[in-house]
Amino acid sequence: MHIQLTTNEIARQLHNDEYANFSRKGAYALAEYLEEWEREIDEQRELDVIEIRCSYTEYDSLFDWAKDYYGDGLAVSEDEFSENWARKQIQDNGVLIEFGDDWNGGIIVSEF
Repeated sequence: MHIQLTTNEIARQLHNDEYANFSRKGAYALAEYLEEWEREIDEQRELDVIEIRCSYTEYDSLFDWAKDYYGDGLAVSEDEFSENWARKQIQDNGVLIEFGDDWNGGIIVSEF
């Protein structure tokens, strides 16, 4: 027997995971992505917040992701940084979910 969760219920569980640090908007964007993924593969999945926490990370910006991923190997300043380059790096190797706007948004990146 399965209980189907709504997008809001999924987002609430992701946001309430104290170890994941998903914002409300980020958790909702991730919930929408996971629901769409289920529809694409035509398979219902059990919500596993631990697996999701280990598989996806939220960042304020593409630059913040690059600093985290490349560390000292990122040899450009924020002014010189190319968002298109970062998008391509992520999309070629994993999943990029962008949400919100420039003032109140962020990105979620799958681990790769």
